[in-house]
Amino acid sequence: MTATAIGLDFGGPDRTAEPVVELSGVTKEYPGGVAALRGVDLTVARAELLAIVGPSGSGKSTLLHIVGTLDRPTAGAVTLAGHDIATLSDRKLSALRAQHIGFVFQSFHLVPGISARDNVAEGLLYSGLPRAERRRRAARALDRVGLADRMGHRPHELSGGQKQRVAIARAVVGEPDLLLADEPTGALDSASGAAVMALLHDLNKEGATIAVITHDSEIAAQLPRQVRIRDGRIVDDVRSVPR
Repeated sequence: MTATAIGLDFGGPDRTAEPVVELSGVTKEYPGGVAALRGVDLTVARAELLAIVGPSGSGKSTLLHIVGTLDRPTAGAVTLAGHDIATLSDRKLSALRAQHIGFVFQSFHLVPGISARDNVAEGLLYSGLPRAERRRRAARALDRVGLADRMGHRPHELSGGQKQRVAIARAVVGEPDLLLADEPTGALDSASGAAVMALLHDLNKEGATIAVITHDSEIAAQLPRQVRIRDGRIVDDVRSVPR
């Protein structure tokens, strides 16, 4: 079901001057008084490429869920593409997420038994587009990530690096405002991981806004902005000086 079908139009005025995501004073607590996030402020501008980096238990996965609107904060405000998520029902929030965010996970989450093209087309399932158009856009997205010659291959016929490229194509096929990549190289060998990071850099140069969530400081150091989180707080937010 599309956003328009449920009475929510996320189009309208040009929002290019607005941040893609803005968090203000965000806290997330779980039963038992466990605080995973403690007063986080974070702004992600359009066309940024950043790392959210921290060790296990630092709160970075919770931050991913909050930024990706998969969870709501206990306190504080979250704005995505100009929309205050606190004002949206769960149904409308799902529609907002589907239109504005693409996800890439370490374990790929590809559907076995169907082609790379149809896996990518799944990313447009709720767009309201006819199947032929979804497959056409999927083919274009696969070409964009360098897999034009693998469109008919099923996941078991692809290498780990190729599977992650398919997952990235699926995430970007709908031209989302934000791509969230959660440990995108974690299941890959070093050469495949380097190729995936190069692809993310290329997509960013084309205008994509990308946040890479990682525990790996070497991966984070490759990106122009590093947001470091520890014990639920942002402890450092630095930008590399362009060479």
